[in-house]
Amino acid sequence: MKVLISNDDGIAANGIRVLTKALAEDHEVYVVAPDRERSAAGHSLTLHTPLRVEELETISGAKRTWVTTGTPGDCVKIAINAILAPEEMPDIVISGINHGPNLGSDILYSGTVSCAMEGAMMGIPSIAVSLASMQADYDDFLYTGKFVNSLLKKLNGFPFPPKSILNVNVPALDSDDIGGVAITELGSRMFTNTYEKRVDPRGKVYYWMAGELTNEPNDANTDIAAVQNNKISITPVTYEMTKEDYITNLDNLLCKDNSCNWY
Repeated sequence: MKVLISNDDGIAANGIRVLTKALAEDHEVYVVAPDRERSAAGHSLTLHTPLRVEELETISGAKRTWVTTGTPGDCVKIAINAILAPEEMPDIVISGINHGPNLGSDILYSGTVSCAMEGAMMGIPSIAVSLASMQADYDDFLYTGKFVNSLLKKLNGFPFPPKSILNVNVPALDSDDIGGVAITELGSRMFTNTYEKRVDPRGKVYYWMAGELTNEPNDANTDIAAVQNNKISITPVTYEMTKEDYITNLDNLLCKDNSCNWY
């Protein structure tokens, strides 16, 4: 299988290096990643400045490696549309391994998830992978890398739903302490929305985001609860945002009797 790997932590991050080496044992791996950390970049693209690309000496295990000045979304978009040769086109896009969790509604801000979504938008099966830990040493990612390689074998032949990705979060635990895999829905939010008001040495007021971790009931079928229960969370997520069950009611309210020119 041909695999395109990208991330939002940048080309030098340990997570992408571990993932590349782990998948290269069984797959043909190509890497296109940002030149620096782009965490919380969301699904942004570079439109008003040049997007520069440089091929590097390959990351261990990769067939070829490129670095870009762009966002995570840029990396996947330009890889598919400009960088990779026809014979290098991926069968799957994998974003990660992210340093830190991507759970609940926080995925809306996530460069890791948006990177995978860009692959899905181009019709390629895509997975976002995160390690639910703020530790970022090379060895911290080893188990997650092995798990993703095993997951790809399990998913062989799985028909990915259109416009969708799998969002994977792995607890930062030894393998013996992980309680299995849970197929989950998104939780509400991972952190509370709290800002600390501070004053700098010149007397100017500034704010620092200081949200605290939230808790969900242990029996909730959410990604947040799964990770709290020491399980690997796998959540199917779609970018199809149309609220179809509201279309008829809204149409009846605003365009009743085919009269939509009331404004």
